[in-house]
Amino acid sequence: MVVAQRYGAGHRVLITGGAGFVGSHLADALLARGASVVAVDNFSTGAKENVAHLADHARFALVEADVTEPLPALDALAGRFDVVMHFASPASPTDFTHVPLEIMRVGSIGTLAMLARAQTDGARFILASTSEAYGDPLVHPQPETYWGNVNPIGIRSVYDESKRFSEAATMAHHRYRGVDVGIVRIFNTYGERMRPDDGRAIPTFISQALRGEPITVHGTGAQTRSICYVDDLVRGILLLLDSTETGPINCGTEHEMSMRQLAETIVALTGSASPVTYVTRTADDPEKRRPDLTLARTRLGYEPRIGPDEGLRRTIGYFAGRA
Repeated sequence: MVVAQRYGAGHRVLITGGAGFVGSHLADALLARGASVVAVDNFSTGAKENVAHLADHARFALVEADVTEPLPALDALAGRFDVVMHFASPASPTDFTHVPLEIMRVGSIGTLAMLARAQTDGARFILASTSEAYGDPLVHPQPETYWGNVNPIGIRSVYDESKRFSEAATMAHHRYRGVDVGIVRIFNTYGERMRPDDGRAIPTFISQALRGEPITVHGTGAQTRSICYVDDLVRGILLLLDSTETGPINCGTEHEMSMRQLAETIVALTGSASPVTYVTRTADDPEKRRPDLTLARTRLGYEPRIGPDEGLRRTIGYFAGRA
């Protein structure tokens, strides 16, 4: 399966959350194709430094705005966009308790606003959904046909259910308003530009290892995740963008490891003497997480390329350079 590039030179792309971890990498990749990119971010979790290297780029504009409110009347936002990519949302476990209402607003009001913009512009709309849509799965690995096992009133529900609502809203606009849409379900992704204090395992473990502090693993550490380096994720998202697929389509890797194994790997790669310790496990923490990539392979020709050791070394280098 080969997906031909549809979007590049001469196309305008709007990325919400464009100064965030994934959004900023998407901006880089689309600019490299020759597209013009407008990144919208309110910097609740994104950071200007993530796109500082693009400040003087002729085809890039950064707009500080909240997508749950009407967008400002600026030249950068005037005119038609060919693509609207909705990637705005706090996404780490600490965010679920610190900004729960903001998460729900961006996943509902923000999603509806960006779908309306895509409809007005006749743009292709790409939604950043999540493996959290599967909750604590009873099926392993998780195919897109699995409807999930989500606690609708738990601590994680503000994120899980906002993304599930976003998917429903996206499909409703596709079915009843003819919007060209694609939904990507993003599995655990890591890499440069993650926040060191965002509460996710990899930046937490790396930061602790570099400081020589104990690595704090939740529970027994037997719970698993499949980790994906950001370059592989971005390539998968662009394959979905260029395709005519609606999705949802999983994007990630099958590099599944326990949290204990992940902690031990990071200690070894950093050369740290940090011990691995265990702390109370958070509520509704999924036991297993691994994508079934059959659909991504057969419909998009997607194949992850970067293994955990290489991706983690790059990420460790990034965090070490910021210490």
